[in-house]
Amino acid sequence: MLAFVFPGQGSQAMGMLSEYADEVVVRDCFDRASAAIDVDLWALSQQGPEADLNATTNTQPALLAASVALWRLWQQKGGAQPSVLAGHSLGEYSALVAAGVLSLEAAAKLVRLRGSAMQQAVPAGVGAMAVVLNAEEDLINEVCAQVARDEVVSAANLNSAGQIVIAGHATAVERAREELNARGVKRVMPLPVSVPSHCALMKPAAERLAEALAEVELAVPAIPVLHNVDAQTHESADEIRRALVEQLYRPVRWVDCMNEMSARGVDRVAECGPGKVLLGLCKRGMNAAQGFALGTADQMQAAQEQWT
Repeated sequence: MLAFVFPGQGSQAMGMLSEYADEVVVRDCFDRASAAIDVDLWALSQQGPEADLNATTNTQPALLAASVALWRLWQQKGGAQPSVLAGHSLGEYSALVAAGVLSLEAAAKLVRLRGSAMQQAVPAGVGAMAVVLNAEEDLINEVCAQVARDEVVSAANLNSAGQIVIAGHATAVERAREELNARGVKRVMPLPVSVPSHCALMKPAAERLAEALAEVELAVPAIPVLHNVDAQTHESADEIRRALVEQLYRPVRWVDCMNEMSARGVDRVAECGPGKVLLGLCKRGMNAAQGFALGTADQMQAAQEQWT
C-alpha cells in the first residue's frame, strides 16, 4: 500500500525542480499557477531573490506548483498509484489538487490569499513558534495552559513522538520555553518564522479563508485525503471546507495521520515535493515504511524502479 505525502512551508529552496526544467508537464504546472496569481513562480523559484521566495504569500503557491508538478510528472511516467494522500499544512492543498478536489488554478489563488491572511493576522514580531524535542504532548499542553495568562500559546504541529511545535504570542512562547526547561526539557528552539501558524491567533485569517472557500467549487476526492485537523478523510464539500478553515487555527496532527496510514496498511511512502522532511518523519513514525523522495530526477527514477 502506497501513500503520497506533500510537504508544507519550509521545504521550498532556490533552484527546486531545476532538473525538471525541460519537462513540459512541470513547466505547465508552474505556468498555470503563475497565471492564476500573476506571479512568475518558476523564475522566482530559480532566480529569486530568495527573500521573495521565502515570503509567505509567494512560498505557498510556489511550493504548491512544485508539488503538483511532481505529482503530474509521476502520473505521466506511469508510476504506481497511491491508496491515500496526505499533506502537512500547506501540503494539504497539494494533496487535494492531486485528488481532483481543487483545480491547480483555484488552489494557487486560495493559498496566495491564505498566506496573505496569515501574515496580516499577526503583526511582525508579535507571534513566534518553537520546536520542542523529546517531551510528552500532555506535558507541553499542561505547560502552555499554565503560562498562557491572557495570551495564546499551544501545540501547533504534532510532527512525531519526539517533535512538537508550539505557537502563539512571542512572549508566551518564551514563557513556555522557560517552564519546559525548568521541568527538564532541554531542547526548545525558536523557529525562524514570521507567522505563528496553527494556533488561535490565526482565527482572523481563517475567517477570510472561509469566505474565499465558499466561492470555490470542490469535487469528491478521487483518492482519499487525510486531513490535518482530524486525520480523517472527507468527501462532502462542506466537510472539506471546514477541515481547511480549522486547519489554520488548530494543530496539524501529523502523528495521527501517520497512525491512520499505518492502520490502512500503508508500507510505502513517497514525498511529493522538494526535500524529504516528511519522509524522515514517516520512516520514524510508521512501521516498515519504505520511502522515496521525488524532488530530483534520480530520486524519482529510483522510486519508479523499486515500485514498478
